Amino acid sequence: MKRPVLGSLLLASTDPERLRAWYADTLDPEENTDVNGYRVLKFGDFYLFIDTRADVSDKNPEPGRTILNFDVPDARGVAARMESAGVSWLAEIEDRDGSLFATAIDPDGNYVQIIQLSEAHRQAM
Repeated sequence: MKRPVLGSLLLASTDPERLRAWYADTLDPEENTDVNGYRVLKFGDFYLFIDTRADVSDKNPEPGRTILNFDVPDARGVAARMESAGVSWLAEIEDRDGSLFATAIDPDGNYVQIIQLSEAHRQAM
């Protein structure tokens, strides 16, 4: 039997165009398209759908519940793009035994972690 694969996430917003622009500008997705009314960003084999919903507020009241983790080849470069977009940091870049981690806060208050794993940490996984 084939096992389930997590292939996408729907991120709801009261301002989906602003949110899409932020993710596209700061994280440079492979694709940035519209599909059946959804704003769709492709990162590797994963799709981030951005849409609006009537049951969400302007800011995420519990952003620690879900943290979007992005594996990046150049954490300092991505952090610089985020800073030029006016990002607020929950945690600025930190070197953890050769791997780089930072947690940004997107325009809706969601936590977005950028991670540049060292080769040693990748091999340990």
